Amino acid sequence: VQLQASGGGLVQAGGSLRLSCAASGLPFGYYDMGWFRQASGKEREFQALIMWDGGSTLYADSVKGRFTISRENAKNTVYLQMNSLKPEDTAAYYCAARRARGREYAYWGQGTQVTVSS
Repeated sequence: VQLQASGGGLVQAGGSLRLSCAASGLPFGYYDMGWFRQASGKEREFQALIMWDGGSTLYADSVKGRFTISRENAKNTVYLQMNSLKPEDTAAYYCAARRARGREYAYWGQGTQVTVSS
């Protein structure tokens, strides 16, 4: 199983980025997909979750209204559209997969760095 995250970069505050996570080696349509981030010196924190069929999403309070998670099961890809970025959004962003309605994330991507300048 491989989760390949991409799309990170350097952006000014108020800007936007779209992260992608391409999955391989697993039945993507049977997995819920999540995005997490970890800032330097801090613990990893949940950002967003989308259920296996795209029918339901969940967001951390800190990103509600600014970030949107979506998926294309035909492309085995999950996205995180990030708008109105703030310097405190600076972190390494990771995608993760868990079996539908499961509790534990079984697979993790390698992370993509997002840096927001003020």
